[in-house]
This record gives sequence, structure tokens and C-alpha cells, in this order.
Amino acid sequence: MSAQDNGQPAQVPEGWLQMQQAAWEQWSAWLRQSQPPAQAPAPADMHKAATESLEMWKQMAARLGEQAKPGQFSMDPEALQQLQAEYMEQIGQLMQRKTSELGEVLRSDKRFSSEGWLNSAAAASTAALYKINATALQKMVEITQTDGKNQARLQFAVDQWLAATSPTNFVALNPDVQRKAIESQGQSIAKGVLNMWQDMQRGHISMTDEAQFEVGKNLAMTPGSVVFENAFFQLIEYKPSTESVYARPMLLVPPCINKYYILDLQPGNSLVEYVVAQGHRTFVVSWRNPDASMDTKTWDDYIEHGAIRAIEAVQDITAAPTINTLGFCVGGTILCTALAVLAARSKQVVESATLLTTLVDFADTGILDIFIDENMVQFREMQMGQKGLMKGQDLATTFSFLRPNELVWNYVVGNYLKGETPPPFDLLYWNSDGTNLPGPFYAWYLRNTYLENNLIEPGKLVVCGEAIDFGQVQVPMYIYGSKDDHIVPIRGAYASTQIFPGKKRFVMGASGHIAGVINPPAKGKRHYWTSEQATFPSHWHEWLEQAVQQPGSWWPDWAKWLAGNAGQEVAAPKAPGKARAYAVIEPAPGRYVKQRA
Repeated sequence: MSAQDNGQPAQVPEGWLQMQQAAWEQWSAWLRQSQPPAQAPAPADMHKAATESLEMWKQMAARLGEQAKPGQFSMDPEALQQLQAEYMEQIGQLMQRKTSELGEVLRSDKRFSSEGWLNSAAAASTAALYKINATALQKMVEITQTDGKNQARLQFAVDQWLAATSPTNFVALNPDVQRKAIESQGQSIAKGVLNMWQDMQRGHISMTDEAQFEVGKNLAMTPGSVVFENAFFQLIEYKPSTESVYARPMLLVPPCINKYYILDLQPGNSLVEYVVAQGHRTFVVSWRNPDASMDTKTWDDYIEHGAIRAIEAVQDITAAPTINTLGFCVGGTILCTALAVLAARSKQVVESATLLTTLVDFADTGILDIFIDENMVQFREMQMGQKGLMKGQDLATTFSFLRPNELVWNYVVGNYLKGETPPPFDLLYWNSDGTNLPGPFYAWYLRNTYLENNLIEPGKLVVCGEAIDFGQVQVPMYIYGSKDDHIVPIRGAYASTQIFPGKKRFVMGASGHIAGVINPPAKGKRHYWTSEQATFPSHWHEWLEQAVQQPGSWWPDWAKWLAGNAGQEVAAPKAPGKARAYAVIEPAPGRYVKQRA
């Protein structure tokens, strides 16, 4: 049983942290030397470094043994001894290998795959030595005997250290950086300093050329109008691109921790544009970016005055008895909670629901679980449980460090060391355009989803005055998960098939949290899996065994399913909104989406 199971926060043993820190300070000190090595490290130096590392491991094991509680944390001496032997053997092999023989090892890691790393004895040896040390640290985590949560935290800590201390991150050790500085006569270094200064003003590392994008100019361009707004959201109605539309309108609920235009990027890369082209009268919730005036708003507020109010507005405007809905990520969790509240009120106003990379059952949250324990949630509750804001930049930084090599250090090297401007990429611009969250909303969400998983317990939570029971949500559902999603693991997305009793279709797409979802058919990329079985096994792997891989985008599959729930075709409306109560306020994308965190 883990420390968290006992109601106590899981702790990383002090001995591990101190010894790991000392080990990496030693490694980092060598990496940060002011002058690049003129040649590969001498065998004597490499043997000395290996011996010192072995001694460090022995001290670490001793410290851990002294501080660990019985049964909580241990390291098998035989496994450690075997790891030490393997490490020394790898060091010995490295000392015997020629630079040309290191290519196979280095090419497997794109950080070291350039000719600059492969053709320099000093650079190749440095990279190879780093990879040996990295492998040893990874294996040390594997042989550490502790509970699952501590194991995941140790793995995360080692991953962060390995990413930060890569030789690629230092001018003195990166041959590509040195070559560019020489060829540009130092201009790359000067441009890198300027890039760093500009990013400090922005408050985040630039992942794309942000000067190339503007919301409303080349992003969020699908024609539409804001037809309703309150303190929480603006409702956008899109102009039909077909002469007729389905009788039942479509409402999209994006996550409130990001801006809605992930669903409406550039033309040709827009889910909104696609839905409109399929003949659906389409509406989207554009959440407001919270400021101090919203720092007391709660989860209940976002359900009642957000999702439910948007559903009511779409019904009022279209006079449709029922509507189709879609929720993406946290927007899906909000939508499902709203459907449970409406079901408790005996209001069956939603015809179908589509859930894209959505968690409802939070039993398996993947890597995010390492951040959540009772101590952390209590801290957030004391800090902002009654009043305050969770800053968007803090959330963005956390998510970036889930993939440190791709979303942090890759840009540190390119932007600051090489002085490059990253290429324009609409998705990464959106990723940097974060939003705040009201503190009470955030604290409630942490405790009742990630920590205690209360949403799936019938009657345990009361939201908007109603007991939540997903068993009462009977609407047909299209449930989508991305195979390589690190935010909503595919197992977590699939778990929704076990929660809701209505008719369901589950589809798994390739790639990750965003790239898997935003996959227009015209690009002909990736693939997806479907199954025509009427029942859903308890585990995702069992479903996958009976699933069939399909080429291309999953969007046409969803469009066919959605059309079956959309009713008859009617003439497209000639004007957006509705007189008086839902008169046009301003053109899409509206003011709310342009508010910066």
C-alpha cells in the first residue's frame, strides 16, 4: 500500500534526492566547463569518472537504506552490483571504440544525429558518455523497490535531469552551435541573446514565430458571429456553408484551460470549418480568460452558467427540442457533468455527445498523477480554494515539462544557443496562448477528479444542487481517444465506455493529445482504429484486439455517425442569432478569445 493510500502524501526519500543532486552536480560541472574539449576524453579520465560514479552509487544506496521505512523503499544489492558491472563494461567498451563506430548509438537520438556530433571525436565521446550515464540512471530507477507513485516520481525527476544536462544544451559542448557561431561571425550568439530577452518579456519560451499569427486574421477565421455572452463565455454561431443544414444544431464545448480556436486553426486545419461544411448549424463556446473579477467562481458556476447556459441558448436560437454536443478534454468533463445535472432535472435536451480525449473516470491519469497528492491539493485549497487565480503560464509550464526534450530544451538550443527563429506553426502558437483559471474552480477540480475520482461515484457529488449520476446520462456517445496521448492516456479515454449506459462508439486515433484530434482528411495523414462489436470489454487492450486499423483521418467516420443523430435537412438560416435576446454582438472570433493571460 502506498503512502497516498494511507491518506499521506507520497514522498521522495531525502537520500535519493541529495545523492542524485550531488551526482548530477558533478556531471553538470564537467559539462559546463568554459572551453570545449580539444579531443575525446582520455581513457584515464573516463575510468576516473566511472569510478567516482560507482562510489556515488554506493553512498546513495547506503543513505537510502538508512532513511527508508521498512518496506517503503529499498534497492536490491545484487541488482545494484550488476548495474555497476554493466556500467564499467560499457565505459571500457567506449574507451576501445573509434569515433566512426559511435554513429549507430548516436543516430538513434536525434539530439546527436548531425554530422557535427558524428564526425568529432570529442563531441561523439561526450555524447556517448552522457548516454551511458543516462542509461545507468534510468536503470537505477527500475531496480528501486518502492510504491508505484514514488517510482513514477523518481522516473520524472531523472527524466528532467537528463533533459537539462544533455551536452546539446551547452555552447562549449555542442559542435552545431559552435559551427553556427563561427559561420555567422558571432551573429547567432547575439540573436540568441535577443531571443532570450524577448521571451523573458513574453513570459514563456517561443515555440513558433509568434509574429506570424493573429487571432481573427489567420487563426479562428471560420465566418461567424457572437450571438450571446455572459461573464463566463461568448457563444459563436457560424455561417452555414451549405444551402441546407441538419435540423439539430451542433454545440462544441472546448477546454476552459485553453482557447477554443484549437478547433478552428488555419483554413484547411479547422474542425469547426469541417463541421460547418458537413451541413451542421454550428455553435462554439468561447470561454472568457478569467481575471480578478472571476477569482471566486466555482465548478458549479462553469456548469450552470457555462455549459448548461450554452445549451439553452442554442435551443432558444434554433427552436430545436434537442441538440448535438461535443466536448474536448476538460470541456468534455464539463459537458458530461452538465448532462448529469440536466438528467437529474429530467431535462433530456441533448440528442448525442461526442467526447474527444476526455477523462471522466480519473483512475488512470498517466504522468499527471505524479503531481497530485493530498498535500498538494490541500496547499492549492488553502492558497486559492476560496479566492484567487491559477495563472495560465504555470499550467503551460507544467505541461511543457511533461515532454522536456521536445517542448523545452529543443527550443532553448534553437532559440538561444543557435539564434534561430522557430518556424511558424499554428498549433504551437495556440499552445503558447494560455488562459487563467479561477482558484476555487481549480481546487475543486483537483480534489474531485485527479485526487479522489468522485465524479464516477453515483450520488457522491452535488453540483448545481443536483446529485451527479452518470448512469442517468442515456445519450448516444462517440468517444475518441488518441493512442499516444500523454495528457489523457488512451486507457483513461476508453474508461468512459464503462461509465455511460447509452449506445456508444469508441474510436482510437494515432498520435497524441492534439495532433491526433486535429487531423483533417484532406491531408491524408495517420490512421485510426474502429470496432463494430456492440459490447465494450473492460480493458482497452481487449477492445484493441478486435479493432481494425483504418487509413487516414477519423473525422469522416465521426461525420457519418453524427449525421445519423442530426435529423432531417432544412433550409439554412439566412441570419445568425435571434432578434433581441440573441442579436449579433460582434463578428467571430469575438473579444474573449483575444484576452491574453
